Amino acid sequence: MADSRRIVDALVRSRRGGIAASAALGGLALIGGLAYRALRGAPPPETGGPDFTKVDEDEARLMLRTMVAATTADGMVDAAERKRLDAAVAEAGLDPDGRAWLDRELASPADIDEIAERVADPDAAARIFAAARLAIDPDTLQERQFLKMLAEALDLPVEAVERVERDIAA
Repeated sequence: MADSRRIVDALVRSRRGGIAASAALGGLALIGGLAYRALRGAPPPETGGPDFTKVDEDEARLMLRTMVAATTADGMVDAAERKRLDAAVAEAGLDPDGRAWLDRELASPADIDEIAERVADPDAAARIFAAARLAIDPDTLQERQFLKMLAEALDLPVEAVERVERDIAA
């Protein structure tokens, strides 16, 4: 399968408007920056700060699984979500095995508990939540409930969730 990091990056950059449109450094950097600010209440330092593009394959795969779960939270993948997903898959150069994996994931997405048990620390939790939130525009009750339950399962402070929401809405 193609590198999960490339797919996550392409999915985030496929969002139009808002903070994602300015993701010149890439989707992974945007996710990392959102998570850093969410937990610390301040942006990362201009120099000498963490390199948010360095995400290992396991965490990127978990981000991708979480993004798919968020996308399917309302029981369907609408036309806009499908278009973004298809564009990201094409941009990432997903091979046939990768497409089959993604189709299986769409048919049977990860549940919140399965996601949360694989998250080892608060920074990773904030990154996973930011990725899920960037994957969707929570315009249904089910999507909003998914995000709420994910934040709770990840033990994210309410203030961190609110910062992610505020930054994405900006």
